[in-house]
Parts: sequence; structure tokens; C-alpha cells
Amino acid sequence: MIRLNPYWKVSISGKENIDKKRTYIIIANHQSLADIVLAYQTKMQFKWVAKDVLFKVPFIGWCMSLAKHIKLERGNFGSIKKVYREAAHWLRNGMSVLFFPEGTRSHSDEMGDFNNGAFKLAIKERVAILPVLIEGASTAIPKGSWIFTTQTTAKITILPAIETLEYKPGDFAILRDLCRSVFEKENKSSENPSSS
Repeated sequence: MIRLNPYWKVSISGKENIDKKRTYIIIANHQSLADIVLAYQTKMQFKWVAKDVLFKVPFIGWCMSLAKHIKLERGNFGSIKKVYREAAHWLRNGMSVLFFPEGTRSHSDEMGDFNNGAFKLAIKERVAILPVLIEGASTAIPKGSWIFTTQTTAKITILPAIETLEYKPGDFAILRDLCRSVFEKENKSSENPSSS
């Protein structure tokens, strides 16, 4: 999709943090609908968890269903359990799964609170978490819009994997807060290069 919009300038760093022989739970911050397009620039194969409304969008939703991405109905506990089962199935079969732990796109560059699901699953399945920080995507497709803006400069940073083997099931909040702090630290470092 980036090829369809030559005005998008995207840089990527941290590819050395990807071990192609491993399966990850990938977590990324969420600024716009462009995030998933940008996440594919990592060249990783993954299924991603998306709200059910996206599956109803003509063409895009059909492609998502055919690709067997994971549908989430927010507020439906049964759907949440189904998401966990599907995600676990893919992980056990060598396919990484991408979560946006904020659950929805942020209204600003500030990250929202992280939900617990990805971290509970990572501990249960004993899978490492791979954080991916996306910056600049909020201008590509702003929240509440389906319009692809022309001028966008985005940056993708793949951070080192966070191992989960030493965490117990009840430690999910500790893992969640650690991951969020990693994003915040990288964000501040990016904003103030001289401090790194």
C-alpha cells in the first residue's frame, strides 16, 4: 500500500532484533489505520487482532477474512476468549500474532493504557514479546477518517524482544507495565536524540 502512495516516507530500524526462527507476540502502539500497513514493512509474517467492524469494510474486510486474521468484538467476553484461542493456535503453529495493546487508536501522540490480553497470552504460551514503535502514522490516516493524506513521514523502530519464560501467570501486569515503559523510553529517546 505504501507503493500506492509515493508521498509516504518510511524509515525502519532494529531489524536485527528479529529472529526469523522465532515466533513472537508483536505489540505496537496505535495511531491510525496506517499502522498495520506500516507494520508489514518489518517483513515479518503475522496474524493481527482487529475489531470486527474492520471485517465489514468492503474489500479490506473480505481480504482480512480470507487471510484468517483474528476478529475481536469489543465488550463481548465470548469473543475475547475466542481471540485467545485463535491467537494461541497460530502461535503454536509457528505464526506470530500482532496486538495493539491500547485497544484503539490514540487521539494524540500520547500512548493510551495497555490492555492485559497480549501479556497474559505471552506468559501462558511462553512466547517472547517483540515491541514495535510506530511514529508519525497519525498524519497518514487520522482517527475518524478513511482518507490517506499525501504527506506522511513515519518511523518504525523494532525493539529487542522481551522474554517471558520467568514470568508466572499472575505477573501479567508487571510484564504489561515493563513493555509500556520500554515504549515510553524509546519515545523520549527519539524526541531527544542527545539524551541517548
